[in-house]
Amino acid sequence: MNGAVAETELPPGALLARYSTEGGHVDCYTAEVAGSVDLAGLITAFYTSRAFRPERWLLGALLGKRADDGAVAQLAQGSAARFSAWTVEARRDDEILLCDFQGKTRSWLKVLPVPGGTRLHFGSAVVPGKGRADRAIFAALLGFHGWYSRALLRGAMRAL
Repeated sequence: MNGAVAETELPPGALLARYSTEGGHVDCYTAEVAGSVDLAGLITAFYTSRAFRPERWLLGALLGKRADDGAVAQLAQGSAARFSAWTVEARRDDEILLCDFQGKTRSWLKVLPVPGGTRLHFGSAVVPGKGRADRAIFAALLGFHGWYSRALLRGAMRAL
């Protein structure tokens, strides 16, 4: 378990896979940690991490989509269908798929037991934009998106 974050293919049958066939952008980042981590633990670590806190603040301050640690706990335990700017689109025991309030992006988390630990997955999908401007904006932000995705998964690892 070296803790490195790597961009990988989606695992077979992943909830996020449905968006890879629609012409949008889909990515998947993984890292392995020692010990057993369940989905609730990953959700809690991810959305309460220091790396994610600025996004939580921005969503609350700019869009009124506030999310505190109590809301994270409800999402982690499966008792909330909404969390800040997202709605739970699908959930299994080992993964969750969230849709943003505009329906343009998806966020996905998954845990997978591996010998000696757990593989953490974080991925996202961007539904293809209708216009050339949407596609151009996304293309311009793609490098930042990859860096930020890795930072978020590392933040969750540290929180665990």
